[in-house]
Amino acid sequence: MEAIREEIPDSQIMIELSDRYSYSFDASFGEHLPDVVIQAKNKQEVVHIVTIANQFHIPIYPRGQGTCLSGGPLPVYGGIVLDLSQWPEQIGMSADDLTVTVSPSVLTARINEEAEKHGLMYAPDPSSAHVATIGGNLAENSGGPRGLKYGVTKDFVLGLELVTPEGDVIRTGGQTIKNVTGFDLTKLIIGSEGMLGIITEATLKLVPKPPAVQTIMVEFNNVQTAGRAISRTLTSGILPTKMELMDQACIHAVEHFKPSGLPMEADAIVIIELDGHPETLRIETSLIEEIMHEIGASRVSIPTTREEASRIWNARKQVSPAIARIKPTKVSEDATVPRSKIPDMMDRLQSIKEKYHLDVVVFGHAGDGNLHPNILCDQRDQEEMARVERAVEEIFQAAIDLGGTLSGEHGIGTMKAPFMKQELGDAGLEMMKRIKDAWDPNGIMNPGKIFPEKGQKLVLQNE
Repeated sequence: MEAIREEIPDSQIMIELSDRYSYSFDASFGEHLPDVVIQAKNKQEVVHIVTIANQFHIPIYPRGQGTCLSGGPLPVYGGIVLDLSQWPEQIGMSADDLTVTVSPSVLTARINEEAEKHGLMYAPDPSSAHVATIGGNLAENSGGPRGLKYGVTKDFVLGLELVTPEGDVIRTGGQTIKNVTGFDLTKLIIGSEGMLGIITEATLKLVPKPPAVQTIMVEFNNVQTAGRAISRTLTSGILPTKMELMDQACIHAVEHFKPSGLPMEADAIVIIELDGHPETLRIETSLIEEIMHEIGASRVSIPTTREEASRIWNARKQVSPAIARIKPTKVSEDATVPRSKIPDMMDRLQSIKEKYHLDVVVFGHAGDGNLHPNILCDQRDQEEMARVERAVEEIFQAAIDLGGTLSGEHGIGTMKAPFMKQELGDAGLEMMKRIKDAWDPNGIMNPGKIFPEKGQKLVLQNE
């Protein structure tokens, strides 16, 4: 600690148990107590801390706001939690270049707020954007509803500044849209979950803000038809900005939480947003209405005012807090399947729900196949949680069986590490380990994540 204190003020070093405990968990499951918490507020401090940690082989865990749903920042082996959330906000807008350079502590929603002042937009929109830092979004390659049309975080990163696990500072990418100089280290780092270094600056791409948007809400008498409607729309030549799915359990939860006028009798609803030129939206809205009626939708609602559209989208945003009130514990997953397999995945989820006698609600970004099955349970009930663990395992397996993936946006962290082999195979997993070892020879950077350890199983109960 004396070496750390040479450049880090005591006010940024926390060793009291109460302080360390507040950094022992995130928005997932499990608690791991760090030995010390250090707040870093600039690049030089990060370099100093990482250099010492590497010298003495001390595990170091970068952390933003702690909103991660997969255990990404949990200090599995103690050591140092490096809190980057107190770094002063830096947003350097370059409107003429359609780029912005930001510090890792900036709340993601703030980037879009600043971009809109110039008629621009930062497209990635994870649901936690108003509370999550861009550094965490970069580490997890976060997505969101607009991912259907615009892509996820990695699609909007032009360059990074990174402190490597050995304390060196490197820059990847740059300010230009095109850059094919050497290996694409930027894309390698995005989504690496803090295991290859600590991001201290990012240059992001912006796009012009669309001149108009149109919301459409479609009701269905069964979820499978809703899934087919999504595929039919996307193969029609229309590319919506968003296509969000809510099953009946979600609808009822929202209406009992904050009544929004959603159709309680519907088995599912799909909420669609189009953006672009007003005349284009008029034509596409009419075409979608035709498609939905042809495939068997029970009703198509087209808001005519901004207030009506906002009410529908606010209802969608209320899903997570609404279902969280039903039972004490909410297990949130994000298994992702090819869009054509959404009906099959919905069938598998229904079978799992019935098999394990659990409350399972489903919503998500159905337009890109990214579903969020949420299991509502009580963590104090060990027998129920044992059933939940088996159900989650089957959900992951179902996604893989249907040609999907373990995670579309939440990341692997500790939660999904036991299942990596099923998706990647031995050779794929070994190649990832080689990359990790090459970047981090002393294994100090966020250890205990992504790679399954011998005998490791999914654990949703705090031991």
